[in-house]
Amino acid sequence: MCVPLFIISMKFIGIIPARYASSRFPGKPLAKIGDMTMIERVYRQASKALDEVIVATDDSRIADAVEAFGGRAIMTSPQHKSGTDRCYEAYCTSGSQADVVINIQGDEPFIAPQQIISLRECFAQPDTEIATLVRRFDPSAGWDALFDPNTPKVVLDNAGNALYFSRSIIPYVRNHPWQEWIDHAQFHTHVGLYAYRADVLAKIVKLPQSPLEIAESLEQLRWLQAGYKIRTAVTSHPSIGIDTPADLERAIQYIAQNEL
Repeated sequence: MCVPLFIISMKFIGIIPARYASSRFPGKPLAKIGDMTMIERVYRQASKALDEVIVATDDSRIADAVEAFGGRAIMTSPQHKSGTDRCYEAYCTSGSQADVVINIQGDEPFIAPQQIISLRECFAQPDTEIATLVRRFDPSAGWDALFDPNTPKVVLDNAGNALYFSRSIIPYVRNHPWQEWIDHAQFHTHVGLYAYRADVLAKIVKLPQSPLEIAESLEQLRWLQAGYKIRTAVTSHPSIGIDTPADLERAIQYIAQNEL
């Protein structure tokens, strides 16, 4: 995959936080999708865009599985409350000299390498502190998809920085019934893939929870409320996240239909 010359001098590391315990789907990283576990699929997709990829886990079963397929795993504390905290511990333990840490969701087995490349390109601008992906809302997905509180929404400034994230629909389109909002505003949904400059990551993991984060249960609001900027890149690639066994069945069908 071609990487623009202006960021070749920067070093990037991809870290995949992976927990075994999950209230909705215990053992999710080791679930088989076709002939590979979910964590192996994520790792191999990330490795198409990055030279350095690590799985950060708190469970030896996941670490053993990663090492069995030739990947690198680092054991981290089971006390972490977020993937960001787990990424930082793994980064510190790894000995990596990377300038930017990319936090890759461990339940996105079909993540597109181009999505990671898009995040990397955000750091061509020297003032980028944190970057993430957004997607223009497709009206064909239906209004239920936009109203879904499990799909965070985001509004952007003219430079492509995130102004705010919310589980509610933003912006609110005044003077029009909600059925017509899509005709009068551009809506974006958030794709939970992050990249942080290493020195910024070291600072944000020390921040206390903020009132906005607690209200919306969205970690990125802690960073915004503390004054950090989050630059965004727009992706059109679909996401197929695995949160439940039912999601896994759909992923297995997707594999079979697309012969992946």
